[in-house]
Amino acid sequence: MAELSWTTLAAMLGLCLVGWAWHAGLAARELANRVAAETCREGGAQFLDGTVASHGLTFARDRDGRLILRRTYVFDYSEDGYNRKRGFVVVSGGRVDSVGLAPRAVH
Repeated sequence: MAELSWTTLAAMLGLCLVGWAWHAGLAARELANRVAAETCREGGAQFLDGTVASHGLTFARDRDGRLILRRTYVFDYSEDGYNRKRGFVVVSGGRVDSVGLAPRAVH
């Protein structure tokens, strides 16, 4: 039976961490897409491009004080079909922290 070296073990652990981060990122983006589309639909706006874009990744603490990743996504939408506006979704540790649309213009 072959022995497992420390280098091989470290490489395997690194690959597992990369895989976990990739999977968590996909899940967060999927959640952000769903929330952005819902927010636009409820606000009577058109969700443009059909997807969110990653805007930032930072560390934060959850309510229990644990370190989590906070991901910020931006998306474009239109209220009238002509003007493009920017919205955002903030996802922290698998839950939505906040979502917002640009303020409506006053005529």
